[in-house]
Amino acid sequence: MAVPFFLSEKFTSNPTLVVMGFRRQLVYHLHFWACLAVAPLIVVQWLHQNYLLSALLFLFCANALLVIGFLRFRQHYFLRGWLFPLLAMVCAVYSTAINGHAGLYWAYPAITAVFFLMPLRDAALSNFVFLALMAVMAFYVFPLSEFWRISTSLGLTCLFALIFAWLVGRLQQEMTELATTDPLTGCRNRATLAESLTNQIKLCERYDRPSSILLLDLDHFKTINDQWGHHTGDTVLTGVARLLSNRLRDNDHIFRIGGEEFMVLLPETGLHEASILARELVKSVAAEPFQTGIRATISGGLTQACASETWSAWLKRADRALYKAKAGGRNRVVQLPGGSPPANTGLEGNS
Repeated sequence: MAVPFFLSEKFTSNPTLVVMGFRRQLVYHLHFWACLAVAPLIVVQWLHQNYLLSALLFLFCANALLVIGFLRFRQHYFLRGWLFPLLAMVCAVYSTAINGHAGLYWAYPAITAVFFLMPLRDAALSNFVFLALMAVMAFYVFPLSEFWRISTSLGLTCLFALIFAWLVGRLQQEMTELATTDPLTGCRNRATLAESLTNQIKLCERYDRPSSILLLDLDHFKTINDQWGHHTGDTVLTGVARLLSNRLRDNDHIFRIGGEEFMVLLPETGLHEASILARELVKSVAAEPFQTGIRATISGGLTQACASETWSAWLKRADRALYKAKAGGRNRVVQLPGGSPPANTGLEGNS
């Protein structure tokens, strides 16, 4: 049996998509069970001749079905979930006005659900309005003593749900960051590599915007580990990562994709501009004393994205350029334009 779309993200290696997949599951199931719970009330309120409330509940269920359908077939959150709090608010307030406590009880699950269906700021804003309307309605419908109890209990429910949703969001953010960040160097890891490269290729196809990648590999890194120890090797790796990061622009991204191998993604950068930056990076690494008596050099393979190619083909071309740089003496950069023979743009070094 085919895997439903809202579960499929569980099987991806991208942690961001995994989080999005679980959020879609949450949205899907909350609307499903809310529709299932509210649907019988349409008939109940109609039989009690509360025709307006019955119509409002029907709209609530119709919105839930639309959200489910859009998620299932369009992979899109219908109206970003705004109709749920709006209809829940109107239904709960009006039902409290005509049914008393029987309508009030529905406000509690509605307030809680909103925090898991919308961004936190939007949910807090809509629930603030919700609480204000329910407080006004409770003041007119119930005795004063009950008004205070109702207002306080609804407020505490909203506060606890807000805190829980905020903590869950922070946890998701921190876990995503941990899953996408190399713990040693602080660079991005391979988890989002395919998505990042694919996005740049799409920009190249649609808007003819250039993008280049620079594959970098430390020369003779095994010798450093063997002679000075792995702790010193880690120090060199973190030093190289820090040096590269300090020389890159804010919209550039650096990935650690292997033991001593890094990849620099350079959006909005053609091959000529990228080659200038690449040479500067190679010179900077060669000139940097990472530790007393220890210097390192780095080799690079540079290439620009081509429209209609896959991210793996783009990366393999950079890898071929890196191999040529290694074979040509190291401490240099070789650029390899797509569909063209490689051109050596590097500098000789003491490798």
